[in-house]
Amino acid sequence: MEIFGWLILILLVQLIHGIGTWKLYVKASRKAWEAFVPVYNGIVLMQIINRPKYWILLLFIPVINLFLFPIIWIETLRTFGKKSTLDMVLGVVTLGFYIAYVNYTQEVTYHADRDLKAPNKTMDTLGSLSFAIVVATLVHTYFIQPYTIPTSSLEKSLLVGDFLFVSKFHYGARTPMTPIAAPMVHDTLPVVKVKSYLAKPSLPYFRFPAVQKIERNDIVVFNWPADTLFHMYKAADKRYDKPIDKKTNYVKRCTAIPGDNFEIRDGIIFINGKESILPERAKPQYFYLIKTNNVNADEIKSFYQITEGYPLFEIKNEIWDKPEFKNELISRYAFEEIARDTLTTAVTGQIDQDIYNKLGLMISPSYFYGNLTAEKYEKLKSDSRIGSVKRQISKTSEDGIFTDIQDGKPSVKNNWNRDNMGPIYIPEAGKTVALNKENLPLYKKIIGEYEGNDLKVNGDEIRINGQVATSYTFKQDYYWMMGDNRHNSLDSRYWGFVPADHIVGKPIFIWMSIDGINDGLKNWSIRWDRLFTTVSGDGQPKSYFQYFLIALAGYFAFDYFRKKKKKKEEA
Repeated sequence: MEIFGWLILILLVQLIHGIGTWKLYVKASRKAWEAFVPVYNGIVLMQIINRPKYWILLLFIPVINLFLFPIIWIETLRTFGKKSTLDMVLGVVTLGFYIAYVNYTQEVTYHADRDLKAPNKTMDTLGSLSFAIVVATLVHTYFIQPYTIPTSSLEKSLLVGDFLFVSKFHYGARTPMTPIAAPMVHDTLPVVKVKSYLAKPSLPYFRFPAVQKIERNDIVVFNWPADTLFHMYKAADKRYDKPIDKKTNYVKRCTAIPGDNFEIRDGIIFINGKESILPERAKPQYFYLIKTNNVNADEIKSFYQITEGYPLFEIKNEIWDKPEFKNELISRYAFEEIARDTLTTAVTGQIDQDIYNKLGLMISPSYFYGNLTAEKYEKLKSDSRIGSVKRQISKTSEDGIFTDIQDGKPSVKNNWNRDNMGPIYIPEAGKTVALNKENLPLYKKIIGEYEGNDLKVNGDEIRINGQVATSYTFKQDYYWMMGDNRHNSLDSRYWGFVPADHIVGKPIFIWMSIDGINDGLKNWSIRWDRLFTTVSGDGQPKSYFQYFLIALAGYFAFDYFRKKKKKKEEA
């Protein structure tokens, strides 16, 4: 629904409100016309039911208003003496229309000085719960949202099992686009595992002013632009177009901002022709082939805590050296020879259990692939137990890389892969690019999907909204997001740009961190050194947990002595 449609709806609601309540306004010694004036009628109603005027502002906040409207209906009924349980139930289930029934059919008395306390314990509990939900939803939607790191795409900068607080106000809080939704959950209701929202009606995109702009190398939470899953717990049987604010939340590092020219050369990011220097806290991981010296690979993995990678396999030379057999393994299963000795050859490829058994393969005790930070790479290089450590850099075209469609066949249009791609211009709002058949794949999704144009291509002719187009002016900013775990991250290298309207917030604080969070409760262990650490900042992360404990102990001590003093004075 567009803005004009929402304005008409709001005016219609105001008209219905006036028709349904004007007699009650008169009963409260107000003028009948006051029930019809938008916003003003709400202020007057708050005076009538003796509730704070700021409630009117809350009525315009999506999701929160879903809880406040029933409260106002009940308070209105109670003010005019309709305070039985049946009255309150009818007020809610009829979406407030029961008030109109009372307005025209019941002789009521206005109780200006009624008791504002709940009539019974049940209503008191419901009122307290509603207030708590309203406050929590307000904080969750517009200020701070909890978030858990689910995958290792930012390993070792952020770890699986890190519990974060994500600031909504740093980059400007975004109002919900799905106003009818369950509070404080994303796209799925837990336990029952059904959608938590209605796609219609929808609100237009709006964002409050930002405290700061997204800068290069900021860690950002955003809605995954390519999300077409039905909901978080089910694989999609077809494409589902989800509202932007209900797409799955991702967290990555913003490697390029609007207006940048982005390029990756042998895994190193270049911005506007210069190497991008990551902040000190960033710990990017790259992919290495590691050979041990007469030491089992598992011992090295354990010693250096290499948690990501996969083994190589050894095949007997008498099998591998048969030309027709070797060629079939290479063509059908992508076998690649890595190293060779007198009896066996170390290989990698698409090896399942069936192939493993048929060929009599063995897991190589000496070779393995692993993701390493620069620090671990240097330690391995100087370790006498290590024969060699060689970084693996992709050189050939990769299937599914932006802008290629993943179809089992590498792109024939370019030689891009996860380690080498670009240059790519990152779109900036208001800036114009020339359009042609060669660069259209880069911006096709922006033009047709993110910015809602009718895009048609016929040979070399490009038409946007029916008009022949040789250029395009972008309507919003876009960003390029990548994980620090460069060879184990689904990011912009595969699905492209992140629109500004998909930005959720900025991670600012790690309040809890659990190692082994996906391995069952009995395998959990708290990473004490990560508790109460900031996500960004200069230098290495520092835990403020001990200061929190000291402050907490100080508060309890102060409270204890304050109460003790009070009792002494009363005695």
